[in-house]
Amino acid sequence: MKIKYDGKEYACSFAFALDMVSGKWKALILWYLRDEILRYGEIRKKLDGITQKMLTQTLRELEKHQLITRKVYPVVPPKVEYTITKHGKSLIPIFEQMLIWGNEVGAELGEVFEYDKK
Repeated sequence: MKIKYDGKEYACSFAFALDMVSGKWKALILWYLRDEILRYGEIRKKLDGITQKMLTQTLRELEKHQLITRKVYPVVPPKVEYTITKHGKSLIPIFEQMLIWGNEVGAELGEVFEYDKK
């Protein structure tokens, strides 16, 4: 099936799906939001090495694609929370399978270290 979305044409729905979560940070942000609501600073702490600019850009893209929601509270200093949407949650079983695959193949091909529960 061909899909036209956000000014782009996708030859198939798989290409569309990959574009929604491609990049270094999108899937990780969705993974961390799977069980909890997080604030900007909390997300940044979990993503070692991400710049403020890249985090802001990635969050905006995920929000634009309706994979997360952003709630701003009218307080000083500003309080902003991010939550995964139903579309984002529908990706979690796929990510869980990727985790299993990563554990299995990583154990065979790589050197295993302590698990970091960031």
